[in-house]
Amino acid sequence: MSVFKKLESLFFVEDESPKSTTGKKGKPDPLRVKTKQTSEAKPTIITKNNPSASTSENISEGKVTEKFMKVLFGALEKNNLDGFDYLEFKKSLRKLEKMPMDEPTRFQSAFAMASTMGATPQNLAETAEFYISILKKEENKFQQALANQRQSQIGNKEAKMDDLDKIIQQKAGQIKKLTQEIEGHQQQKAKLENEISKSTIKVESTKNDFVATLNALVTKIQTDLVNIKKHLK
Repeated sequence: MSVFKKLESLFFVEDESPKSTTGKKGKPDPLRVKTKQTSEAKPTIITKNNPSASTSENISEGKVTEKFMKVLFGALEKNNLDGFDYLEFKKSLRKLEKMPMDEPTRFQSAFAMASTMGATPQNLAETAEFYISILKKEENKFQQALANQRQSQIGNKEAKMDDLDKIIQQKAGQIKKLTQEIEGHQQQKAKLENEISKSTIKVESTKNDFVATLNALVTKIQTDLVNIKKHLK
């Protein structure tokens, strides 16, 4: 059996039956859960974060996974103390779980065997606290790794988003300025069109007046010319 499976068996067993192992009906052992738990199972150490409101509702609730169990059990195995300590005591407790006894009797029976190997309640409590400290160190390492992941996968993208927001605002300002300039140019164009229309009317009227005057004068001269040729021989 692998180290992971050995340690896993101390804390988690396959949920083969809904019956309680405590010997008390209606009070199931909280450690009798499947290795791959549903979202109802809560890990001993919970890492909290503050996701944004837009994504928090899409983030699933934490669950116990084999991946992280291997990491944590590996840390416990690496730092396993010499002699009889909490982990060995836990093994004794696990063996007694199949016996028809309540929790106090189970702990007392396991301790009776442990005491023959030099274990004391103080030693068991101290070594249990030691293993909790080992898990806390793993939590700190995970938090640092998580911070690095956040920076590389989220922080850098958020910084890029901020830069894009600035560019968008800058270009939106440019668009607003250009829109105002275009409106000004359109007003100038409309004014010029109006002026051109008035000037065209004036120029055409002047031209027409000139043509009418010219035609009248030419007609007069042509009439006189005809009469000169007719009457003056």
